[in-house]
Amino acid sequence: MDKLTQATQHAEEVITKEDLQALLEKNSTLNHYIGFEISGKIHLGTGLMCMKVIKDLNAVGVKTHILLADWHTWINDKLGGDREMIKKVAGGYFKEGMIACYKAIGGDPSELHFVLGSELYESMSNDYWATVIEISKNTSLARMQRSISILGRSEQDSVDFAKLIYPAMQAADIFIQNIHIAHAGTDQRKAHVVARDVAHHLTIHPLKNDIGEIIKPVAIHHHLLLGLAKPSKSPQNVEDKRELWTELKMSKSKPNSAVFITDSADVIKEKIQKAYCPPQDVEFNPIIDWVKHLVLDTDNKQFTIIRDEKYGGTISYSSIEDLNRDYMSGALYPTDLKNALADELIEILRPVREHFADTDRHQLLSEMDQLTVTR
Repeated sequence: MDKLTQATQHAEEVITKEDLQALLEKNSTLNHYIGFEISGKIHLGTGLMCMKVIKDLNAVGVKTHILLADWHTWINDKLGGDREMIKKVAGGYFKEGMIACYKAIGGDPSELHFVLGSELYESMSNDYWATVIEISKNTSLARMQRSISILGRSEQDSVDFAKLIYPAMQAADIFIQNIHIAHAGTDQRKAHVVARDVAHHLTIHPLKNDIGEIIKPVAIHHHLLLGLAKPSKSPQNVEDKRELWTELKMSKSKPNSAVFITDSADVIKEKIQKAYCPPQDVEFNPIIDWVKHLVLDTDNKQFTIIRDEKYGGTISYSSIEDLNRDYMSGALYPTDLKNALADELIEILRPVREHFADTDRHQLLSEMDQLTVTR
């Protein structure tokens, strides 16, 4: 497998593959980053989907920086806007959770470099905030307003002014860390496009390649896993399917429609059994989506469904296309599909549960559980 294929095998979008190919060919050292709001318990969409891309990039020699975005969390009113609590959770539960997720996909946690946002900004002195201003001077107010969707807000929402600074800060995070490859879910696309559009206008902290040329950062976006709930409107009646998918993504604010990385086996089974999974329909079907992106996500994977002989017997799939064909024909039933997926997820998340079995880490998890209840 060539470097470009390896680096992008779990990416849903790359802006652009040509730029990434040039970086992989010409730069001796490449930096990648992904930033996270510290907004609550980690679910599969955050913990596993991002780590698959991180592992791919590390395999081709790219250095990973994980930004624990405490300032962004404060701006977006998460964890009650308590800055000290946000920092505590960032360096405790959240950091340990991401390490555990990397273990779960077979990664080496020593490859991960964690950066607390407030410490980064302090270490860069005035350069960070000067870069925020320079990005803002090269971006219109209307565009900032459109970009607040990256906070999970609508353009029509009435928001405090601090939230309009957020997109410029997210773009500045890229340049101030000398990031060649910015990474997030597809819902963060607008911030990355802003960063690429202003890249050649920056003078304080522009991004450069090995020979000193100013370049645009590459943007890699991973897939957003669907939440387990039934859509409130029929996908057939929606013109913008991409927007609907973002609305239906897994969210920690809807705990019954998300599987969290530390959920017990019984909780995982219960959530999966209650999930929306219409028979003979694969569009916007979260169970199909999870099988595709969490199980059958590489060529050498197998997904085995154990059934009684009277229901067709045990069957294994190595491609989502074959599974979809059987599901659409009615040869594969929702109940059998759900049971097999629950068993897969329980096994995938075993390293996470083992990681948090440690006394100190279990205490961090208990504190997070309590915090989630009280906020």
